[in-house]
Amino acid sequence: MTSTTDTAPGRFTSLPTEETLAATIVALEEHGSSVEVVDDLDAARVAVLARIPEGSSVMTNTSVTLEETGIAKAINDGGPYESVRNKMLAFDYATQAREMKAIAGQPDFALGSVHAVTAEGALVIASASGSQLASYAWGAANVIFVVGAQKLVPTLDDARERIFEHSLKLEDARAYAAYGQNSSVGKILEIHQELPGRIHVVLIRQSVGF
Repeated sequence: MTSTTDTAPGRFTSLPTEETLAATIVALEEHGSSVEVVDDLDAARVAVLARIPEGSSVMTNTSVTLEETGIAKAINDGGPYESVRNKMLAFDYATQAREMKAIAGQPDFALGSVHAVTAEGALVIASASGSQLASYAWGAANVIFVVGAQKLVPTLDDARERIFEHSLKLEDARAYAAYGQNSSVGKILEIHQELPGRIHVVLIRQSVGF
């Protein structure tokens, strides 16, 4: 899918004001998410790992933010957790897709990021295949989103524009370099309300991820 050109440089990469950040936190909490704000990537990693009991099954969904913060490495490279991603790598998708979907869709913790957070407290996530969306929407017992503060936007329309005009271009380049194929927006999940205690958002006061 070819994205349009972003006509307002910095529109989707600028950090919000403190007032906007504070108001968005209130909106997220009013819609069921718990929120903490950290200053940098290392603090984000510490905050996330502190919430996951040793031995928990953890799925690190594909995310530049998880890579940049070192969270993916901490989970998958010999940490005190059950790495669902590592278990999946041992499966054969051609013959064991059902088993792969089952374990990826219902871990103790699903980790990832979002493409936008609206002023009304909606979390918006785009995906080519939708592989991570089932766990975010319902399957995982706990969800932790690690989000750069540049992803805060005013409205759902702005969230969708951010996905197609900004995030897709960057993900398309990453996917082509990594897999030799282009990316696309196949599915978009909007989380407007959640029961308190299931979704936790770690907001980083930096521009991180797509």
